[in-house]
Amino acid sequence: MHEDVMVHKANSIAQFFDAYTEEEAITGVANHIQMFWVPDMRRQLHEYVANGGEGLRASVLEAEKRINTPRH
Repeated sequence: MHEDVMVHKANSIAQFFDAYTEEEAITGVANHIQMFWVPDMRRQLHEYVANGGEGLRASVLEAEKRINTPRH
């Protein structure tokens, strides 16, 4: 998926959790991505964050640390 689309999708998930506490938001984002994003999408997110994660909300950056890294 194009990086701009991935960033938008991840940030949209994070925006949904804006009304929650910081911890609940991070957990919610991580759980949603773990459950609903296919391994290739999660792998792309990990790689994007490893390369700086430009444009991602703070809760996505923190959630990424909790998401299972799929193997190739």
